[in-house]
Amino acid sequence: MSLLTAEAMSAAEVARALDLTHANASYHLRVLHDVGELVVDSEEKIRGGVAKRYRYDASREVADRTSAVDDRIAHARANALEIERRLRDAARGGGSSSDLEAWVPLDVWRRALDLMHEASHLLHAEARPAGTPDTVHISATSNAFTMSGGLTGEDARWRP
Repeated sequence: MSLLTAEAMSAAEVARALDLTHANASYHLRVLHDVGELVVDSEEKIRGGVAKRYRYDASREVADRTSAVDDRIAHARANALEIERRLRDAARGGGSSSDLEAWVPLDVWRRALDLMHEASHLLHAEARPAGTPDTVHISATSNAFTMSGGLTGEDARWRP
């Protein structure tokens, strides 16, 4: 999905970029589209068929962002594998990494969520196609959620 943040791509383009078969890329793009993770940006006629160009739109409204714990764990495991792949290609120099399980005041939690949300939307909105001059290749991943044992009700379900 990272590839599809900066530009819309067809299955053939994704297959070339990730060194996959066209069929494999096409199948996974359709699955991601069907579950609402991707949008069809455009369609073009190619050799008598229609090629869809898919895009990941992080700013889109998603009706229900809640999911079962097992789904979130599966997503976290997939993220962990992707972060491991990216770290193998990481350049030396600046970056940031943080891990925390703590109890914080509600206003601090809400401010932190707002800042994380703002940073995520900024990076997604400013993403450019791979290799664009004057850009830097980055990786950014974040997870933040309330744990059990603290606030309940609407306070615990705060969304930026």
